[in-house]
Amino acid sequence: MFSGSAAPRDETPTPGRTAAGRPTAAEPVHRPVAASADGEDRATEAALRPKALDGFIGQERVREQLDLVLRAARQRSATADHVLLSGAPGLGKTTLAMIIAAEMEAPLRITSGPAIQHPGDLAAVLASLTGGEVLFLDEIHRMSRPAEEMLYLAMEDFRVDIVVGTGLDASAMSLELPPFTLVGATVRAGLLLPPLRDRFGFTAHMEFYGPAELERVVHRSARLLEVEIEPAGAAEIAGRSRGTPRIANRLLRRVRDYAQVTADGVVTREIASAALGVYEVDGRGLDRLDQSVLHALLKLFGGGPVGLGTLAVAVGEERETVEEVAEPFLVREGLLARTPRGRVATPAAWAHLGLAPPSGPSWSASPGPHRNGDAGRDGPPGGRTGRTASPAAPRPVPPSPP
Repeated sequence: MFSGSAAPRDETPTPGRTAAGRPTAAEPVHRPVAASADGEDRATEAALRPKALDGFIGQERVREQLDLVLRAARQRSATADHVLLSGAPGLGKTTLAMIIAAEMEAPLRITSGPAIQHPGDLAAVLASLTGGEVLFLDEIHRMSRPAEEMLYLAMEDFRVDIVVGTGLDASAMSLELPPFTLVGATVRAGLLLPPLRDRFGFTAHMEFYGPAELERVVHRSARLLEVEIEPAGAAEIAGRSRGTPRIANRLLRRVRDYAQVTADGVVTREIASAALGVYEVDGRGLDRLDQSVLHALLKLFGGGPVGLGTLAVAVGEERETVEEVAEPFLVREGLLARTPRGRVATPAAWAHLGLAPPSGPSWSASPGPHRNGDAGRDGPPGGRTGRTASPAAPRPVPPSPP
């Protein structure tokens, strides 16, 4: 059972193991710009979260729409409609859920999709809700299908049907629920079934932040952390934050540590650049893993196309790590392209690393097989690769009869 002050369940895998507890083949990579956070970082991030909608920076359209929804509900003295927030990690979905509860002056209950794998789990959470309470369901797309189907009825009619007993002794009972507001957060809205999406009265997609917005985030966090920072230093941190406030706050803390140890504590552009260089975060926000993927793709495979498995082996990481951690940002930055025949580096990738692309036709235009160990699979029809059929000899023409 979850209390209103409980923190979101931590689904981060422990070192050397997956989220399900299975051993991994390689130690998880530490990334200063990763979206996940450890306990100390979570405590600091919680202190930096805005407590009201007016203090939330960025997402102007979402804030305007959400403000109308909440103000109308308060004027009617009713619970707010169910809210679905989608977008990449670190953009403020959890913060908005807390703000919704604060604006409605209602208690907040926090749980997550992976924690609800059986209808009974969901029924236990719903049965303990009080009238007007806000239930924040993080990673809602990872909830089990049976529990998701139970949630349909709870959201629409504020009741759940529970089967008690088994076999011939089984009986169904209906449990009435007080009105509540469900706030769902997901990074993959497409994985939600349409019946569930349709039951949300308000849906919002969180966009990545621009440099100016991130500078405001950095300045606000610096004031709360009592860090003296120059505008140029804030701009340097914002430019390497991948459009994500959570990453901007994390880089600010690392730069603060560097300035405290090696300088007078003032964050200037030079201090910020030197500090982020120590943590291997380059001018576009690429960290060590991102740079390793690009170096392997360009230097070892001539820009591709190359299969994901081969690329992962080249950088010493798991396929899932490369595909889910490094590739999304590289694709969004226009440095890497996913094609049916493999991963391909773009001209911007060559320019970013200061390398000259190879002369001659690019691999992306070549009809030959890609370099992923599956030679011949993408070759010409008939399975012939690397051969040119010799022309057939002309057949002799018989002489004409006299």
